[in-house]
Amino acid sequence: MLSLLFFLSLLSLTTSSSTNEQPRTFIVQVKHDTKPSIFPTHQHWYISTLSSISPETTPPRLLHTYDTVFHGFSAKLSLTESLKLQTLPHIIAVIPERVRHVHTTRSPHFLGLKTTDSAGLLKESDFGSDLVIGVIDTGVWPERQSFNDHDLGPVPSKWKGVCVSGKDFASSSCNRKLIGARFFCNGYEATNGKMNETTEYRSPRDSDGHGTHTASIAAGRYVFPASTFGYARGVAAGMAPKARLAAYKVCWGAGCYDSDILAAFDAAVADGVDVISLSVGGVVVPYYLDAIAIGSFGAVDRGIFVSASAGNGGPGGLTVTNVAPWVTTVGAGTIDRDFPADVKLGNGKVISGVSLYGGPGLAPGKMYPVVYAGSSEGGDGYSSSLCLEGSLDPKLVEGKIVVCDRGINSRAAKGEVVKTAGGVGMILANGVFDGEGLVADCHVLPATAVGASGGDEIRRYVSAASKSKSSSPTATIVFRGTRVNVRPAPVVASFSARGPNPESPEILKPDVIAPGLNILAAWPDKVGPSGIPSDKRKIEFNILSGTSMACPHVSGLATLLKAAHPEWSPAAIRSALMTSAYTVDNRGETMIDESTGNVSTVLDFGAGHVHPQKAMDPGLIYDITSFEYMDFLCNSNYTITNIRVVSRRNADCSGAKRAGHAGNLNYPSLSVVFQQYGKHQMSSHFIRTVTNVGDANSVYKVTIRPPSGTSVTVKPEKLVFRRVGQKLNFLVRVETIAVKLAPGASSMKSGSIMWSDGKHTVTSPIVVTMQQPL
Repeated sequence: MLSLLFFLSLLSLTTSSSTNEQPRTFIVQVKHDTKPSIFPTHQHWYISTLSSISPETTPPRLLHTYDTVFHGFSAKLSLTESLKLQTLPHIIAVIPERVRHVHTTRSPHFLGLKTTDSAGLLKESDFGSDLVIGVIDTGVWPERQSFNDHDLGPVPSKWKGVCVSGKDFASSSCNRKLIGARFFCNGYEATNGKMNETTEYRSPRDSDGHGTHTASIAAGRYVFPASTFGYARGVAAGMAPKARLAAYKVCWGAGCYDSDILAAFDAAVADGVDVISLSVGGVVVPYYLDAIAIGSFGAVDRGIFVSASAGNGGPGGLTVTNVAPWVTTVGAGTIDRDFPADVKLGNGKVISGVSLYGGPGLAPGKMYPVVYAGSSEGGDGYSSSLCLEGSLDPKLVEGKIVVCDRGINSRAAKGEVVKTAGGVGMILANGVFDGEGLVADCHVLPATAVGASGGDEIRRYVSAASKSKSSSPTATIVFRGTRVNVRPAPVVASFSARGPNPESPEILKPDVIAPGLNILAAWPDKVGPSGIPSDKRKIEFNILSGTSMACPHVSGLATLLKAAHPEWSPAAIRSALMTSAYTVDNRGETMIDESTGNVSTVLDFGAGHVHPQKAMDPGLIYDITSFEYMDFLCNSNYTITNIRVVSRRNADCSGAKRAGHAGNLNYPSLSVVFQQYGKHQMSSHFIRTVTNVGDANSVYKVTIRPPSGTSVTVKPEKLVFRRVGQKLNFLVRVETIAVKLAPGASSMKSGSIMWSDGKHTVTSPIVVTMQQPL
């Protein structure tokens, strides 16, 4: 029987009317072991299946077949054909495809990873030289020095991957560093038609820049000197400089399509990667309709660590994506470096901003007329306030610095609009929602970005001075280069997506944060640093921001941890990163939220900011098996069929239901949601199991910091380990009393549970959410 959710997802994704049914791509899961013997291969069987449901003489074409993380195929089908497929006995699920998008050199130093460090993480793992990171993204620019193979040994013998040739990409483009490259475009072309090969490469070559950047963050070699127009000058290095890379290109001009993403997961796992890095995401849907959740389960099930970006939907709540509990979800923080570019107003006031503009500056000491595009006479004030294409009147902006509001078009594109209209500079002002979060850009004209309060002050000054008879508004922009040892740092980046988890509130997401603001990494030749088509400047390194940049930091760190601890599972590696993470900045205070300047919370940073050295020796880990993830899905009220779609196994939910609730998954963080149905007192419990990976004879004692208004008890209060590898259980009981809330409102409080043996500190956040039903 078709599930209601399948129907709803079809309705939400289909734009056609019932009379004019447009085919679209579906991912089809098949009972893999029921192939009739008359078919020599699964592919022949799938083609026959498609012929049987199609009235047309030419049946739907197979786009991809899957046989590693998923069993089945994808094809472009009409709604009628997809419904017919559902009725066939060997079909488990028919999943509508979705489109995703990318989540767009001091960071190793800031994280404490240095080449001269002979006793730390880099040394112990020999820089991860036998391990392979698969980067699922926009491809790679293989000629970059970040991907050189100097001093690297032979390709690991376990490697089964290939270097697929294509447009401007020979199979010899790979080397002992970049050991594999593939591209997947059938899903993209099924929806968008044949790609435009004048702007895109039908090959693993990167025509966007994002994939080259993320790959070099994860595992770029040491390159000196590196900078962007002189900014951030120094050594560029990835997290695991000796790890091998494999590029899986799934993202194209119109986005990244699920059928292609799943094919990349399938290939990466079969090729033999050890870590998968995915800086791509979209809307949150149940896991059995989510190709990323399904593909990553198949990878984790085979011992492959998967890290994914949390998304750039912050600072609002419930914006986090890639929330499956088997994926490590990474938010973004700042590092202790910025690029100040201040606005000096005619009234003497100085408003701080940031920029990576690298061309000729404004004349020193000269003040220029300044105008706010939104207050221009004539035309559409809304469009011109945002400096949208064609919205600025050259007569009003020529020779002036133009104030543009952030939003709709890209930040760099606004500068191009100003430049085309004859403006000499731009001040990019945040709106209320953006708050004080700033991103530095390689603008095409002298420009800087200012926060919401600074933007308001500049607009007020321009408005008042414009009305004054004695003076007209003037300003200039002063570029101050690179500033290091900035305090406070880290700060949670304004754009970093926040919890709570919209699909599984019992699992705190994001898991951790890592450097994601203004990160220097490799960049292709054919793409200007601003990313706009008219920008013909060439650079070897670019500075970008996004959870896209934070994710590969964690992918690289996971590779180092796996190299040092080959026996650790993906869950163990994530546990080490989470329980050793820190929540205080370089002033010794709780990290702040860039968007407000207020203290940030666990919904912003999860367990905290990654701390590589401490993760190396965490003391205890919270391990999780695939069967425990299946129990979690049982306790999340997924059907047996839903669970099979994700796990490729038949689940027995009877034992899981007896074991408790979804929050009992052995996760390193603890989250409980209480529904206040008129109850005064409420309680819940968590069961957790920790494995000793520290010293043989060790005694851990618990310290509890309960969320305010709650009582938290832990039994036992002491864990006595006799040997390494020993597992011990403990029970956490949480009790609270109802709080006054409006219907539909919720309240969140957090605390922590900390186990310590005097040498290791193992910290788990605990989150209590009270909800008042509507």
